[in-house]
Amino acid sequence: MDKETLHRLLTLGFKKGASDIHFQVGYLPLYRFNGELIELKYKVLSGEDTEAIAKMLMEDAPKEFTDPFNEVDLAYEIPGEGRFRVNISRQRRLYNIVLRVIPLQVRTFEELNLPNTVPDIANLRRGLILVTGPTGMGKSTTLAAMINDINKTRRTKIVTIEDPVEFVFRHDRSIITQREIGTDTEGFPSALRAALRQDPDVIMVGEMRDVETVDTALKAAETGHLVLSSIHTNDVAKTIGRIIAFFPPEEQQTVRIRLADNLMSIVSLRLLLNKRGTGRIPTVEIMRTTRSIQECIKDPSRAAEITDFIAKGRHDHGMQTFDQHIMDLYRANKISLQTARSAATNLADFETALTLEGEVPPEAPTESEDVTVLDDEITDRF
Repeated sequence: MDKETLHRLLTLGFKKGASDIHFQVGYLPLYRFNGELIELKYKVLSGEDTEAIAKMLMEDAPKEFTDPFNEVDLAYEIPGEGRFRVNISRQRRLYNIVLRVIPLQVRTFEELNLPNTVPDIANLRRGLILVTGPTGMGKSTTLAAMINDINKTRRTKIVTIEDPVEFVFRHDRSIITQREIGTDTEGFPSALRAALRQDPDVIMVGEMRDVETVDTALKAAETGHLVLSSIHTNDVAKTIGRIIAFFPPEEQQTVRIRLADNLMSIVSLRLLLNKRGTGRIPTVEIMRTTRSIQECIKDPSRAAEITDFIAKGRHDHGMQTFDQHIMDLYRANKISLQTARSAATNLADFETALTLEGEVPPEAPTESEDVTVLDDEITDRF
């Protein structure tokens, strides 16, 4: 495979709205649309194909990334088209490549269909903000929207630490330094410590991966910085538990106090299929730290109360649970009843709320086009 063909495959996935592109020996190229993998009717890939793809993607990577080769995370850009977060690995000496599609333009909160509370959270001046969710649920996109909003509205110094750099920001009202793990710095902990000496107002850490990163991020928040980061957890309560669990048992009570004092908000994301089946829409759980929630963070026996306080803080603090937002999306006719029921955290409570709602909103007309039609449309390009 030559570079022109590779770029055609990547650009096509980008233009069709794929979230991920997979190249693996013995398979057709695979594009992920709305959470499902769809085969491209191109040709079954050989070992020579995937090796050629890997070498083209790695040709500008630092030598220490590729020699000796184990696995690589890097960014790849097609000028004027888009960027991709790339993972290259091997199985039985054959190359596997997965590319996450990253648009050139950072989307706004409105374009991402995020609740109105999220811009308010991005406007905070200090403390720790965490964006959470499983892989592929929009964490990086949401963090990028927050950074972009700060960039456009405030005169600040922003430092991002990423593995690899995904969205590329341009200076607006703020000045931005973007550092990439492996290329610009050794790792998250060392880069975060260095960032504290670079006169930042806002620090974005791509992911909380280890105790040292979490500890340094808390120290940055404690010293008056706004710190934004992501973590792979399913909801607010699990996020708090995961952060505390990074630390050894003898330190956890101290960490609870530090977290209660400095954690400003958690935004947890899940993507659900929309009513027409043509795309996905975020359902969002939002916690903003109140005095009651601080007490729950400090006291492990009260962890189960956090979700209740989120639900009760909807009108006064702009918080919401997943089930509250799922009900909102259902009421607005944006998701189907089947999707709402399957996504509900507490189905019994959700069914009770449905009963109180009365009539079910009318079903929106479904689209006649199915996502698998894209196979034939894509094939026509080759």
